[in-house]
Amino acid sequence: QVQLVESGGGSVQAGGSLRLSCAASGLGYSGHCMGWFRRAPGKEREKVAFSTSDGSTTYADSVKGRFTISKDNDLNTLYLQMNSLEFEDTAMYYCAAARRWVGCPGIWSGYQYWGQGTQVTVS
Repeated sequence: QVQLVESGGGSVQAGGSLRLSCAASGLGYSGHCMGWFRRAPGKEREKVAFSTSDGSTTYADSVKGRFTISKDNDLNTLYLQMNSLEFEDTAMYYCAAARRWVGCPGIWSGYQYWGQGTQVTVS
């Protein structure tokens, strides 16, 4: 059984930083893409950052240069370091995983596994 558990959300002033964590279990040794989505009230789910099975990373234009995604394979944990936070970054952030050896799914429905979400509020 695959489980993704996010942590690290909270409230921060604009310009501040937060680091989100996603502890993964049950994914095994198969290839997988892991990443972060977010959803603000009244808005569509938005892709944020992703890491492929071979370690390549992609970012939404809105977070490039401010957010960094990384993985600790020994701890089976995905991170999202968020710096220079802006009010527009306020959202529920979700960790997601998809079983695939190459690349990442282009849409949210391509991800089989989801965490419960962690709230980030920037004021």
